[in-house]
Amino acid sequence: MDDPLGLAVTAHDFGLEGPRGWAFRGVFADAGPGSLIAVEGPSGSGRTCLLLALTGRMRPTEGRAAVGGLELPGRIAAVRRHSALAHVTGVTDLDPALTVGEHLREQALLRRRFAGPFTDVLPRPRGERVREEKRRIDTALTTAGLDLVTLPKGPRTAVRDLERVEGLRLSLALALLGRPRLIGVDDTDLKLSPAEREEIWTLLRSVTDTGVTVLAVCSEAPRDAVAVRTGTGPRDEAKEAAADALAETGRS
Repeated sequence: MDDPLGLAVTAHDFGLEGPRGWAFRGVFADAGPGSLIAVEGPSGSGRTCLLLALTGRMRPTEGRAAVGGLELPGRIAAVRRHSALAHVTGVTDLDPALTVGEHLREQALLRRRFAGPFTDVLPRPRGERVREEKRRIDTALTTAGLDLVTLPKGPRTAVRDLERVEGLRLSLALALLGRPRLIGVDDTDLKLSPAEREEIWTLLRSVTDTGVTVLAVCSEAPRDAVAVRTGTGPRDEAKEAAADALAETGRS
């Protein structure tokens, strides 16, 4: 299958207000398909809320935005179908007790049953289904740069035994299984060394090379990314507002 075409992302005076205040406000963005977009700002400035709003998981309350020409919030369900999330606390958490292989098989099964094209659920020879599933998993792992051979126990390695960067790569691979046109990645540089941060940015650039648009939350954007800023300083109420808004709109 051809690589997916990424989605353009635009926003004008974009904002989201919850019962306890503004999660983010006054956001502007203009990025073409297949861009690396860095959602930049200090912790507590509404970065995750913006990520969720632009991927169709939260309903904005002010301004305008469009993803792939689909206006928000009017086409929020369509944006959600074309996008995926990775490494978002409380939304895409990995089960530390499960192995890497179990996570991959479970996600592939869920995608086949609920999120894949209609042809995925039509009766097919078991061998053909297994080969197709393996091909999808291998492609996602390659794109995410996660080599199972290098893990302590290969695919039987428990998530709790993964290094932080390996965990992020696994979360990204799981998101890629759905062949999204836009991927939102949270906390790309949290608790990482400078070398690890550069490793992750190199990875995300390679994902955009496949045609997918990447929206990545960070504290400082690299120079080659399209920087979208959520604010000039942290706001105490932002996390509470984010929790309120997420509870209202759901995490699907």
